[in-house]
Amino acid sequence: MPPKKTGKASALSKKKPEKVVNPLFEKRPKQFGIGGALPPKRDLHRFVKWPKAVQLQRKKRILKQRLKVPPQLNQFTKTLDKNLGMNRNNNPFLTGSELLILYDGGISVGINDDYLDATSLFKLLLKYRPEDKAEKKERLVKRAQAEAEGKTAETKKPIVVKYGLNHVTYLIEQVDNLDILNKAQLVVIAHDVDPIELVVWLPALCRKMEIPYCIVKGKSRLGSIVHQKTAAALCLTTVKNEDKMEFSKILEAIKANFNDKFDEFRKKWGGGIMGSKSQAKTKAKERVLAKEAAQRMN
Repeated sequence: MPPKKTGKASALSKKKPEKVVNPLFEKRPKQFGIGGALPPKRDLHRFVKWPKAVQLQRKKRILKQRLKVPPQLNQFTKTLDKNLGMNRNNNPFLTGSELLILYDGGISVGINDDYLDATSLFKLLLKYRPEDKAEKKERLVKRAQAEAEGKTAETKKPIVVKYGLNHVTYLIEQVDNLDILNKAQLVVIAHDVDPIELVVWLPALCRKMEIPYCIVKGKSRLGSIVHQKTAAALCLTTVKNEDKMEFSKILEAIKANFNDKFDEFRKKWGGGIMGSKSQAKTKAKERVLAKEAAQRMN
């Protein structure tokens, strides 16, 4: 009678044969300590020593997130910009019948089918760009030639974008002025003016004088319109007849987005957002406190 097969024997028979290692190939584990092997490539972005200006810029941004920002300063974060990635949940401008329209890869705010974004606004401003030095020289040469020939030169005042903080303020305050060219119709304010105290009072003045105003990104973009490095605020007094319909739509949209929501912006504080580590610690403390409270209840 043949012997019965046991489970142990079958388990031993199934055991895998040991891998044959060539003794010529020695195992040499790398030591990544000081003076050892070069470490594997990884993202060293956080160890880069950035220029001082970039460091200050980043610290300022983080500080604005951490500290509680008063409403008067926080309103400058609500800008009209096509690159502002807002959706219906976190966009302070979209309510009711307002639409979110994708425009050239960015976002534009639409109100009752009349869209408005920074692109359409800046296109209009560029139409009324003031003359630069070369254009002024050419105009004066033509005028001198016309006068030399005995012709009457045309000296009609052109319609251009006004700039300069004092000049813009003067135009805003001309409510009772009958001359339409000396009265502000639209004020565009930069969001990143430094120091911000220069323009922090301007939205309140515009609302008091019932002049549509908007806050856009940024001061260098406004400066490029008027041939300057930067500009704190721009102003339009009037437009040509062919642009009046477009201008009225822009004014209506801006008034709905900024002037009519002034009370809402006046109450909304900003900042108070802690870092990821701080948030994790707070959540851990809350969990411990909740656990202790549950034990006391039991």
